[in-house]
Amino acid sequence: MTVPERKRPVVAVLYREALPPRLEEIEQLAEVRLTKADGLAEAMDGADVLYQWHSFSPALRENWDAARSLQWVHVSAAGVSQLLFDELIRSNITYTNSRGVLSRAIAEFALGFVLDMAKDAHGSFRLQQQQRWQHRVTRKIQGQRALVVGTGSIGRETARLFRAVGMEVSGAGRTGRSRDDDFDVVYSSADLAKVVPDFDYVVLAAPLTAATKGLVNADVLSAMKPSARLINVGRGELVETDALAEALASGSIAGAALDVVHPEPLPEGHALWNMENVIITPHMSGDTVDYLDDLGKLFVDNLRLFIEGQPFQNVVDKSLGFVSVS
Repeated sequence: MTVPERKRPVVAVLYREALPPRLEEIEQLAEVRLTKADGLAEAMDGADVLYQWHSFSPALRENWDAARSLQWVHVSAAGVSQLLFDELIRSNITYTNSRGVLSRAIAEFALGFVLDMAKDAHGSFRLQQQQRWQHRVTRKIQGQRALVVGTGSIGRETARLFRAVGMEVSGAGRTGRSRDDDFDVVYSSADLAKVVPDFDYVVLAAPLTAATKGLVNADVLSAMKPSARLINVGRGELVETDALAEALASGSIAGAALDVVHPEPLPEGHALWNMENVIITPHMSGDTVDYLDDLGKLFVDNLRLFIEGQPFQNVVDKSLGFVSVS
């Protein structure tokens, strides 16, 4: 149903190439101003809402002086650390993200990485390309121990899937605790180097913040078991890339599966490209055939809440850089 004209908020929609899905639904609810980055200042003049469909654009920061009337900003991404800046953090603008929309898909990708490495899928493919019939033995994942670093929506979905296939799963987060619905125990991320020796897989699913940047460093990598594998479906900067390359080359850890890297994209000729114990995918773990529509639906749902004066889904704690869930 179309919202009466007097109640219609003004929504500036920032896009790069393709327009967001469900645009007709948004236009029924609000006055819509479509803009690319170079027109954002004009589009925000008098606007109530910024829908940042161009997820990682710095245009809001660059045009902050024009954001005087904004009440709410929504970003079609879960990780927003690179989008927050001091003026926005100090403002009264409500900031929401797309937490949870891609969590199941990312968790499935993480499980896929575990299966790929345990069953040596890459090794089988290489032998197939050589037309070689070479029998090998592989590893079970039942009973293997996984540490999921990041106990938010993605980490919890990952823990549930891992448990479903018989893995033992603990977590690491901002604060440690002995009881949790999804994890055997949750350790403090500050103690990561002390904890990782007990695990076969270390899975990174944490947001990028000042506290998590470079969290997996040489000390953490050297503490992992030589048979352990690192999986990163969080952010590339959670890992010190040079230290990871050294650990993989030396055999300090057995392997890594990386959907995100730093820098991104990984430069041509980088050592990680040619390592047989490394799987690299181009930041695609959450991108399923229907994910864009799912992202669009979340914004429409939140827009309806905004119009009705109801609490939003996914309000970001701007001081922390992520949605804080008790």
